[in-house]
Amino acid sequence: MSDKKRILVVDDEESIHLLYREEFEEEGYEVVSAMSGEEALQLFKEDPPDLVVLDINMPGMDGIEVLRQMKQMQPDIPVILSSAYPEYKQELASWASDDYIVKSFNMDELKESVKKHIARKK
Repeated sequence: MSDKKRILVVDDEESIHLLYREEFEEEGYEVVSAMSGEEALQLFKEDPPDLVVLDINMPGMDGIEVLRQMKQMQPDIPVILSSAYPEYKQELASWASDDYIVKSFNMDELKESVKKHIARKK
C-alpha cells in the first residue's frame, strides 16, 4: 500500500492528462485519469482519491455536475476546477469547488493549489 497521495485528473483532452501526469508524478503524487464525468464518478466511488483536478467543459456530463455529485458523496475531498475559460470563475456553481485554476502550460498555480489542499486534508 503506497502512502503517495492520489490525484484524480478528469479531462477530455489527452494532452492535459499527459502533462498533468508528468508534472504531478514528478512532485511525488500518484495520478489516476478519467476522460469523462461518468468515468470520473465511477473511479471516485470505487477508490476515492486525495484530491480531484476537474475540467468543466466536457462532452456528456460537465464538470459542474461531476463536482456536485462528488461533493454529495465525499464533501471533504478537495476538488480543483481547471478550465481554459476564466469567465466560469464568476459562475455560482464553481464556488462549490475548493479552487478554480485557469488552464495554462505554466503549472505553478495548479501545483501550489494541489499542495495547499492536500496539506489541509491530512
